[in-house]
Amino acid sequence: MNRRLSKPPVVGPHPVVFSWDLDKTYLKSEFDSLRELVKIPFEKPEDKIAVPGVVPLIRNLRSQAATAGRDARVFFISASPPQIAKAIKDKLALDGVEYDGITFKNQLQNIVRGKFRNLREQVGYKLTELLRARPSFPAVAREVLFGDDWESDPIIYSLYGDILAGNIDHGEIRGILEIIGVDPALIAEAETLAEPIAAIDAVERIYINLERRTPPKLFEHFGARLVPTFNYFQTACCLFQDGYLNLAAVVEVASHLVASSGYTPLRLSNSLADIARRRHLNEVTTIAISEYMHAKGLLPLPRRGRSERQPLWQRIRRWLRSRPKRTVETLQPRPAINYHELIAEWRQAR
Repeated sequence: MNRRLSKPPVVGPHPVVFSWDLDKTYLKSEFDSLRELVKIPFEKPEDKIAVPGVVPLIRNLRSQAATAGRDARVFFISASPPQIAKAIKDKLALDGVEYDGITFKNQLQNIVRGKFRNLREQVGYKLTELLRARPSFPAVAREVLFGDDWESDPIIYSLYGDILAGNIDHGEIRGILEIIGVDPALIAEAETLAEPIAAIDAVERIYINLERRTPPKLFEHFGARLVPTFNYFQTACCLFQDGYLNLAAVVEVASHLVASSGYTPLRLSNSLADIARRRHLNEVTTIAISEYMHAKGLLPLPRRGRSERQPLWQRIRRWLRSRPKRTVETLQPRPAINYHELIAEWRQAR
């Protein structure tokens, strides 16, 4: 059923690829109406607004990878037409964001061919672009994907990750994409691109920016690999836990939210409590972030009980001693996603 996973040896920190959706994940794009969609190509770079916190997040991901000696690359996948490429690239330069590649959707080609349905269809477009790019990465490269809840990023990224991991047979790809309604030409292209890729569980994490404020509970069927976040402070906390950021970077992202979006220490505290309550952060990570941000004046000072007066290292040691041992079940591969059921439930919920 599944292809055998290929795991070449890794020397030093594993290479990592950070792939970002552009609209509503990096840029606060508005295209709910035709009028807003037509206006996009005429916007100047300085008129485009980045999502709060995203710029310091990407900068730190790159700089800290360089410090660690890790090969890290940043790519953008945009559903916008190539006609606005210059404005987008100028905006990234204005933000001081370095990147390794950016892909635009050739909407003019869809119009010429009369494929008007493909103007707003993203699954086939993004999936084929991700599969096309994979062979250009180091064989052992991990991937961290960033999208939003506006359309189908959770399904696209999860499907891509499971194709890479060999959790989806070649014959299943067509059936899943047909249910979604992907153009037959793109289905055939996805099958062709997926065939030669060596199976490796490469997609480490998927972050979904809750632009539409979709209830996080709706993402539970996607598994723990997918992390829905309400802001980039929550995302930064999880990236710290995974070893891609340090605490100073988390503080920089939080400070940007304070300066650009009016976040208060209480609101940041609630964000930290929320992502921890949803079990995307363990207790050690939560304590470390909380203590560091208290020291920086970014979280309200807590009312300390007797145990909380102990030094941080003592509280972490106590937690490590008291936590349950990992069972055999926790070491098993992540549960397989039933995409037929997931797609039906996702459509109904949306």
